[in-house]
Amino acid sequence: MTLVYQSTRDSHNTVTASQAILQGLATDGGLFTPLTYPKVELDFERLKDLSYQEVAKVILGAFLDDFTEAELDYCITNAYDSKFDDQHIAPLVKLDGQYNLELFHGSTIAFKDMALSILPYLMTTAAKKHGLENKIVILTATSGDTGKAAMAGFADVPGTEIIVFYPKDGVSKVQELQMTTQTGNNTHVVAIDGNFDDAQTNVKEMFNDETLRAKLAEQKMQFSSANSMNIGRLVPQIVYYVYAYAQLVKAGEIVAGQEVNFTVPTGNFGNILAAFYAKQIGLPVGKLICASNENNVLTDFFKTKVYDKKRAFKVTTSPSMDILVSSNLERLIFHLLGNDAAKTAQLMTALSREGQYQLDPVDPEILDLFVAEWATEEETAQEIKRVYDMSRYIEDPHTAVASSVYQKYAIASQDSRKTVIASTASPYKFPVVAVEAITGETGLSDFEALATLQDLSGVALPPAVDGLETAPVRHKTVVAAADMQKEVERYLGV
Repeated sequence: MTLVYQSTRDSHNTVTASQAILQGLATDGGLFTPLTYPKVELDFERLKDLSYQEVAKVILGAFLDDFTEAELDYCITNAYDSKFDDQHIAPLVKLDGQYNLELFHGSTIAFKDMALSILPYLMTTAAKKHGLENKIVILTATSGDTGKAAMAGFADVPGTEIIVFYPKDGVSKVQELQMTTQTGNNTHVVAIDGNFDDAQTNVKEMFNDETLRAKLAEQKMQFSSANSMNIGRLVPQIVYYVYAYAQLVKAGEIVAGQEVNFTVPTGNFGNILAAFYAKQIGLPVGKLICASNENNVLTDFFKTKVYDKKRAFKVTTSPSMDILVSSNLERLIFHLLGNDAAKTAQLMTALSREGQYQLDPVDPEILDLFVAEWATEEETAQEIKRVYDMSRYIEDPHTAVASSVYQKYAIASQDSRKTVIASTASPYKFPVVAVEAITGETGLSDFEALATLQDLSGVALPPAVDGLETAPVRHKTVVAAADMQKEVERYLGV
């Protein structure tokens, strides 16, 4: 029986996996979400000896069940290839007291590569499957990493156009240059005078604008998304949690069936939600530790059951987490409410109109799985230095937020379970932050810091940043947040 994906806001809006990937966001503003979970045989005595690609086939075959085996083989083989600089794709590194799951070995050195390497193949395969002749317009807001990873995946892919919006002063210099130097005749990058929440809100509004949708249809075009709002982004992220567990079994660090914690630096809630779905198909998860920076709206939510975005937006050294409206939390809310779309829609309307909502009594089993805490800017820097002094290993600031939060949790809870930290970016994406934390040296430019970071780490400069300083800037447009739709219409000629 084919898995049903339903909008979180309308119980009548149901699609298959391939249809959900093509649409990206539901036309009612909701997110396509599985109503039930597939049956997956997680035999870790077998899985521990499989490659990343083979584990991906097991998980994707279960969740994306209207794709054929041959179609998934094609997508997986082309996604997880030499674009990754480690044959394990997502290697697990043992440190003192924790394991870092390195998710940054792809072409843009951030965890978004793990899913955005495969999404273009899933999307174009789905389009063929449904006989779609429309050009697919990928419309995406980014807090720093999704934009580059999406453009790298979709650059010059036939039948697609991609438009990325990012907050002008809300990403690192390396992140910005990675986007603005992106090649590809179908790629467009626009900075906005605003923050990520402004960009994401306006993108959602464009998806829900029936007039704009009709204009696109007249020109044989349709929107889709590369954000984790797209189930085709989310499902591939489930793979690396299963793979990480299998590697722990293989290394003899745990026995199959033993519970493991995962600590995830969290902004838009997609990465930790993928870990939640891994738990639902049988992965032995103890706690999911939701780590936030000073934009700690999620920490407050899990502690009070009130989601309140009415607070100051802070620009931090972990910019990909500088988010006050965590879109993917809507999927968890939907599950917490017993898959009740009407109640979910009410809460999302309250968030839009009043800036907050309060969760009524919900499924305690789901809620008890999560622990939430946050790290200050000072604590983040201290953790980068602590880990370096201990092991000569350098964490990026997002990973350091998660690492710091885990340290707090371990002390407070005395939980002795093995814990995996989702290491979401290379420190080479945030060289100034890493170097300042370790050496105390200030005033370095990003490119001076890159050289110092190479000396400190002994890790070669990745191709993703090598030569970035001299690469020609191709995208220079800056618009007000309120003018994002005008810019999209101008690009597309509608």
